[in-house]
Parts: sequence; C-alpha cells; structure tokens
Amino acid sequence: MTQAPLHYLLENNVACLILNREKQRNSLNPEVIRRFLERLDQVEQDDTVRAVLITGAGEKAFCSGADLGGLGKKDASLESFRNYARLLKRLAGFPKPTVAKVNGHCLAGGMGLMLACDIVIARDDAMFGTPEVNVGLFPMMIGALIYRNVLRKKAMEMVLLGQKLNASQALEMGLITRVVSQRDLEGEVKGVLESLTAKSPVGMRIGKQAFHAMADMPFDEAVDYLSGKLAEVASTEDAVEGITAFLEKRPPVFKGR
Repeated sequence: MTQAPLHYLLENNVACLILNREKQRNSLNPEVIRRFLERLDQVEQDDTVRAVLITGAGEKAFCSGADLGGLGKKDASLESFRNYARLLKRLAGFPKPTVAKVNGHCLAGGMGLMLACDIVIARDDAMFGTPEVNVGLFPMMIGALIYRNVLRKKAMEMVLLGQKLNASQALEMGLITRVVSQRDLEGEVKGVLESLTAKSPVGMRIGKQAFHAMADMPFDEAVDYLSGKLAEVASTEDAVEGITAFLEKRPPVFKGR
C-alpha cells in the first residue's frame, strides 16, 4: 500500500504535519502541496488544535525543496509554483502558532516552509541553504521570507553563492530560533508545544493576525492599528480569565473565547 506523502497526526492539541517522502528527501511535489493546503484548512477550523508542528520523516532531511524530477511542462510548472506560493502565504499568515522541527537538511523550497513558521527548532547537524543557483534557477518566492528574516547582504550572499550553511550559521543569521542536539530535539520541541497549547487560542490568533497585517505599515499607522487590536483581545473571556488567574495566583484555564 502506498503511503500518503503527507502524514497527519493530532495529539495533545497539536496538529502534526509530516512530509512523508523520506526516500525523496521529503521533497515537494504538486500532490504534497495540495494536501498541505487542505490540511491547513482543516486545522484552522478545528478548535481542538492549538498549535501546528511541521517536520519531515526520517533523520536525513526536513525538506529538500521541489522535486526537480517533477518539473516539466511550462504550464504545469507555473501552476505548481503558484500553489507553492499559496502555501507560503497560508503558512506565514496562519492564525495558530506554527513550529518547524528541522530534523535534517533544509534546502531550497524547504527553507520557505521553515521560514513561514513562527518558531524553528533545528538539530545541530542540520544544513541549510538555497542551492537553486547551482542548477540555473533562483530562490524566488522564498526570497520574500528570507528578506523578512535576515539582513540584505547576508541574504544575497546565501542565494548568490548557493552554499550550504550549518546550524550555527543559520542561527546567527536569524533563519532559525534554536539549535539543539539530536538527543534533545524531541524534548525541546515538546516543551515549546506544551507552552504554546497552554496559552489563549483567541489571544494568539488575534495577535498573530495583527502582527502579520501591520508588518509593512508605517510606524504611526501600525501603533494605532495595534492599539485597537489590544482593545479587541482585552475584551475576550480568555483575557478576563488570564488576569483573574494572575491575581488569584493560579494557572489560567483558557477556553478560546
């Protein structure tokens, strides 16, 4: 029986989306992207989901980017590129917190998936990079995310040289959040997810959407916009519960309202 190229698992209020093409280094093809988009729609509507984990099967690769063997006819390729762009936009603006567990090499289009997530925890022996230039291509769509995460000169050096970076270099550049050993990876990710799922779902949703919307606003406009969003989140039942719990010196019980 053929395994699904994207494995889905829901446990402890966390939706796990696992790229399941280990033999192909968890590369992306049109079917994977389509299933990814479908799952994200499902996850957004599921109130039991409070955080999303994205990772790859096996221990060699998180995601090696596009399946180059699948690139062929111009029209088909254009549709795939546009769907990948849709996936990046969907992930970058996703209303629930997203965590990338980088359990192996993360290259090309895999960098886009990783950078679109809120938090990235990587194994210390993982390698990163945009090698597209080495085969006559260029990291187009993911460039929008690279430029929003690292300084321009470092971004251009990475995309023009097409050389791989180690985890320490990726951390220094701001591409990833944390670097841990292979032994500690599962525990570190588990701790982050437990912390996220204990927070107010409605507070994080309003906050994430607000931050995404204000990213390119002028400063004065952004501050005014965020003041209104603070009033919105402060009026939620979860905010009342959180403040009450703080004053009563007890853990809050958030209900997502």
